[in-house]
Amino acid sequence: MPENSGKILIVEDERDVADLIGFNLERAGYEVILAHDGLTGQDAALRERPDLVILDLMLPGKDGYSVFKELRRDSRTAHTPVLMLTARAQTEDRIKGLESGADDYLTKPFSPKELVLRVNAIMRRVEPVPGAVEVTVGPFRLDKNNMNFYLSDERIDLTSTEFKLLLFLVERPDTALDRNDILRTVWGYSDEVHSRTLDTHMKRLRNKLGESSNLVETVRGIGYRLNVS
Repeated sequence: MPENSGKILIVEDERDVADLIGFNLERAGYEVILAHDGLTGQDAALRERPDLVILDLMLPGKDGYSVFKELRRDSRTAHTPVLMLTARAQTEDRIKGLESGADDYLTKPFSPKELVLRVNAIMRRVEPVPGAVEVTVGPFRLDKNNMNFYLSDERIDLTSTEFKLLLFLVERPDTALDRNDILRTVWGYSDEVHSRTLDTHMKRLRNKLGESSNLVETVRGIGYRLNVS
């Protein structure tokens, strides 16, 4: 029996692709909502408050990037995880999607099994983290139950992926962490193709940390380290 649960909105104009995604996600235990253009998808996201949005970028009416920006501006969907889906395979398009704040990115053609694995990984990242309620290291304080982050007692908005990434570092201070271990723990997979995903999210995280960004060090040939000693 499926072990997963949650509501997923699929915004995809190719109906056969949308049906294929929906079929596989329903088999995996998820509730599925379909929308076939940008405006309808945006309205559905605001109305239905899904746990995850799978968003195609090449949409009629309103393109996926525009829809994504509107979702991030609205308090109802500002923290809703988004998996971007597109036929564009160029690296710059994938990086643009990740830098805009998407949680993950998948290009067509794709394996339905890989898509479900990606969805499962994202859904795990938005679940409350077991263990101590709060973790404090240096100027960083992370509320794991509510996924809130405080920098010198000032709340900073992080996406669920950014939160899990910073938590991984904070729970292992002053330790050089292998980039593949970070990818496997935070994203649920690790390979050279997705290695740039980590760097892109780390860049966005450092931007949000401001003057404290220097505490997150790049360890050449290994990965990253939170230096608070």
